[in-house]
Amino acid sequence: MRWLVRWKWPVLGILGALLVAGGVAGYRYGDGAGWWVHPSVADAPDAEPASVETVAKGLAVPWDLAFLPDGSALVTERITGRLRRVSPSGQVSEVRTFEEIDPDSASMGGLQGLALSPSYAEDGWVYVYYTGREDSRVVRFRLGSTADPEPVLTGIPAGNIHNGGRIRFGPDGMLYVTTGEADRRAPAQDRADLGGKILRVTPEGRPAPGNPDPASPVYAWGWRDPQGLAWDEQGTLYATEFGFNKLDELNVVEPGQDYGWPEAEGPADDDDLTDPIATWRPEDASPSGMTFHDGKIWIACLRGERLYRIDPDGSADSAEQLLAHEYGRLRLVTEAPDGSLWVLTNDRKDADGDLVLRLVP
Repeated sequence: MRWLVRWKWPVLGILGALLVAGGVAGYRYGDGAGWWVHPSVADAPDAEPASVETVAKGLAVPWDLAFLPDGSALVTERITGRLRRVSPSGQVSEVRTFEEIDPDSASMGGLQGLALSPSYAEDGWVYVYYTGREDSRVVRFRLGSTADPEPVLTGIPAGNIHNGGRIRFGPDGMLYVTTGEADRRAPAQDRADLGGKILRVTPEGRPAPGNPDPASPVYAWGWRDPQGLAWDEQGTLYATEFGFNKLDELNVVEPGQDYGWPEAEGPADDDDLTDPIATWRPEDASPSGMTFHDGKIWIACLRGERLYRIDPDGSADSAEQLLAHEYGRLRLVTEAPDGSLWVLTNDRKDADGDLVLRLVP
């Protein structure tokens, strides 16, 4: 498959000839956008990992994962609200259940993002994002404590769909939070609304120093349902974005930038909007969790049922796919302490339930 990376043809006749010769479909999208060549990513070459093994079975719709210092991993289960622990040998145990999640948000809400404090060895804080009955929020707690979780960031719009939910601490020690627009669309452009944004806060939940508005947690806006965050070795932040019915996106995230939703989906030909560096059709992707590993961006895909890896510049020639349709929907790929990649499957309908996979690239 070849990835769309801002290919624009000003002359319709040239484009028509290319479409006939190449057998690819033209696509019009975005507010005021021109015609773009949009080959299917299904043409990307397959790559074979060195090995894939099942670490654990029997999970129920896992959403996020964070490694503890002992090499075990905490895993959130979106619908059950359970936080579980997976040992390096694959033993699964229960840590606690978040009763606060909203059962009516089960289609896309529930217990979602997970992150450890950058100073976990000293403070022991574990952070989670969940969709509750009143809002979506980030809370923190300590393993082994029976105290109620401490609210960190509240008032994020909640809905049955489009709840974002990924949380990650950046190289700067600040907490980044992806939020969906909760199927309300227009508020994604409202900088006073926390929906449809990437937020940046201190570990205590205050607006982080250096934000576009010092009094606001909003770092970037114009998002529909971003679910992946990762930084490369230079500290550049990337995010995945669920498109509506035209294009999913891979974006470089910069402070104070508008990523277009709902005015545009994909590249927009608008100087006021920030274009993605790569796009693909939702049926081939629906990107969720992502990581940066060995010089590449890795993306787990739900509807596309595969992993993608691509160079950080979004280069079409660098794109490859792995595990296509082998394990069903994939929610997360993340780097493990031993240098392998752990992958979470999502909503498998067999006796083994959902899996934690260990992949050696």
